[in-house]
Amino acid sequence: MLNKNTFSTSSSISEYPERVLQFGTGVLLRGLCDFLIDKANKKGIYQGKIVVVKTTGPDVSEFSNQDNLYTVCVRGIDNGKPFEENVVIESISRVLSTKTHWEEVLKTAESQSIDLVISNTTEVGLQYVEENITDNCPDSFPGKLTAWLYRRYNTIQKPTVVIPTELLVDNGKVLQEAVLKHVKNNKLGSEFENWINTKVRFCSSLVDRIVPGKPVGEELTNLYDQLGYEDKLILKAEVYKLWAIEGENLEDTLGFAKADKGIVISPNIEKYRELKLRMLNATHTLMCGMAFLSGFNLVKDALNDEMMEKYLTILMLTELGPSIPMELDIKTTHRYGREVMDRFRNPYIEHQWISITLQYTTKMRMRAIPLLINYYKTFETVPQYFARCFAAYLLFMKVDHISEGRYFGVYDGQAYPINCDSAEYFKTLWDVCTASEVVSVVLKNKELWGYDLSTLKDFESNVSSHLSNMIILGVKDAISALNVYA
Repeated sequence: MLNKNTFSTSSSISEYPERVLQFGTGVLLRGLCDFLIDKANKKGIYQGKIVVVKTTGPDVSEFSNQDNLYTVCVRGIDNGKPFEENVVIESISRVLSTKTHWEEVLKTAESQSIDLVISNTTEVGLQYVEENITDNCPDSFPGKLTAWLYRRYNTIQKPTVVIPTELLVDNGKVLQEAVLKHVKNNKLGSEFENWINTKVRFCSSLVDRIVPGKPVGEELTNLYDQLGYEDKLILKAEVYKLWAIEGENLEDTLGFAKADKGIVISPNIEKYRELKLRMLNATHTLMCGMAFLSGFNLVKDALNDEMMEKYLTILMLTELGPSIPMELDIKTTHRYGREVMDRFRNPYIEHQWISITLQYTTKMRMRAIPLLINYYKTFETVPQYFARCFAAYLLFMKVDHISEGRYFGVYDGQAYPINCDSAEYFKTLWDVCTASEVVSVVLKNKELWGYDLSTLKDFESNVSSHLSNMIILGVKDAISALNVYA
């Protein structure tokens, strides 16, 4: 078992003061933020440890049994070449549970060395929930943070930086608004509110790294043999990493930022958000139905197919990149595109296309449709690769049957789940409409897209034509017949 008896930890790092309070024990925080702080500590740049707060249960023994050590196995492609690295993370000092250690959590607010709070409690975790935050441990994360800040205000009043990493636009502002709402509704006073507004900095951030979590089966056994110890907290992560933090004059508090080029501090992180949302996430969304219905289960498998790789590349670089609704030079989009391709073809990541189809319609609306509209504004013509992907989306959403309240489509004789809130809507359409009618009705649905997509010149006829070909020939053969190399 990995612990201080099986791994020789650095004596200097073990003596570093606690400088960070972290809400959340999830794999993204441990595989990115804690990983980067550990790197800074080992370079002697930051010299600070992390107090981790577990909000999902009382048991922290999985951490204490390993002296809060764990291994991150980095696997992937770096600059076109395979990369492997195993790193034992030593940045966590202790793990406290809000269920059993709430007073200890509040006590950390009195620490002069702690000046940074980070979190990842899921997007839902940032929502405001009306509750009393002074009697017991609040249920919501904004409530917990407000209680912690109130203890800090009533003791040392040390300035604090708060960086949420939940995947919401302007997550810092969202969290700040929730905290201030707690202050008002709990009648904690105008002086406390003023202290928050002047001494607590809420910085929005964007995190990006694929961290699949703990390996399983034979892969896990082989890793244990390679490492020479067992690790219940072991993680696998890709090479790529980004932690973009919005703000200025943060160098003292965020001293760890100098340790890795993947940490970016900028007055405006919109560029990084748009690149990720439009080139990585939108590409995933547009390709998932098409790739799955072409017989590819894993992302990396599609990238090993010459035709699919070319299709994806052309879609991303010639249609999506130029459609990002902000000024970006072509070198920036192409450089980011190459990084995305390396990530997609990572042979160590088992990323399933079917998992990307979760809430397919919502993802299409939020990630891809703004690019379609902007493409028309810029080029005034049909983005052909986008149109084919949209046709494949409509075909994927053709419900074949319902079983135990779940919706299923059928591909090559095999049922697949349609985990989308719009599944019932599409079932109703496909039950009574022809393919061309489905295209017409769906494109006109402003409630789905916030826009009448049928007004985009020739888009409806192109989608309808591609959908018809996919139904007759099959998705992959339809793509081949259309010559994606052109």
